Amino acid sequence: MRLVNAELFKLRTTSLWWIMGLILVPLYALSVGFNWLTSYALISGQANGGGADAQAQVEAASLPINIATNLYTTGQYMGVLIVLLLSAIIVTSEFFHLTATTTFLVTPRREAVILAKLGAGIVVGLVVWAVTTALNLLLVPIIMDALNVPSQFGEPAVWRAIGLNALAFVLWAVLGVGLGVLIRSQLAATLILAIVYTVGSTALGVIFSLLADHVAKWIDKLEVLIPTTASQLMLSGTELPGNPPRWVGAAVLIGYAIVAGVVGTLITKRRDIS
Repeated sequence: MRLVNAELFKLRTTSLWWIMGLILVPLYALSVGFNWLTSYALISGQANGGGADAQAQVEAASLPINIATNLYTTGQYMGVLIVLLLSAIIVTSEFFHLTATTTFLVTPRREAVILAKLGAGIVVGLVVWAVTTALNLLLVPIIMDALNVPSQFGEPAVWRAIGLNALAFVLWAVLGVGLGVLIRSQLAATLILAIVYTVGSTALGVIFSLLADHVAKWIDKLEVLIPTTASQLMLSGTELPGNPPRWVGAAVLIGYAIVAGVVGTLITKRRDIS
């Protein structure tokens, strides 16, 4: 626990954590507005699918429970990006500030250091999740009332989605630490991860759609391999037509986190730090 506290202290002594926090505020506000408008379009029937499968997905998304789970997990998309970057910075800041050698001299067992960094990343992820969830629990009932939809507080699916949202933040934190080991430069890690998360995820989604339309329809199912798609699939209130079950999204994200954590630990144990 002392090592985890030490890693959190290192993060607090840099300016990037509060800069990321300031960035998160307008991004969360935009997410609230976007989800509100999307929910209004679904409820009012303004959102239409192109084909039979797409229309079935729109109808499922229009169900009050799915409207609720989407709204109560508002902020996940940009929130986990902030967690991903901060978790990577927990590792890369050691090389940026030239403290890596000292850290591993003080704690020769490198796996203990990586585990501490993973623990610190998980704490960061849970803090961001708790902040966004608290805001959602305050704001979403107001939005639901404006949409003339019950708050759905009594539905187990809502609380399941909120709990799985916490798991998603934790897994993205582990992924960030693992990727931070691979990309030791703080600037490069921040830029690469931000671009890959936003632009790369969208580009992969387009590629999967094109392949499904022109090669084989079953390829569309493989879109769940995109981490952002997997984490969003976890949070649906009901099984969505044409999509894999929720547990598949959780399994994919857990797989990425395990691989990143194990590979990051092995690389750190063998890599020359000096």
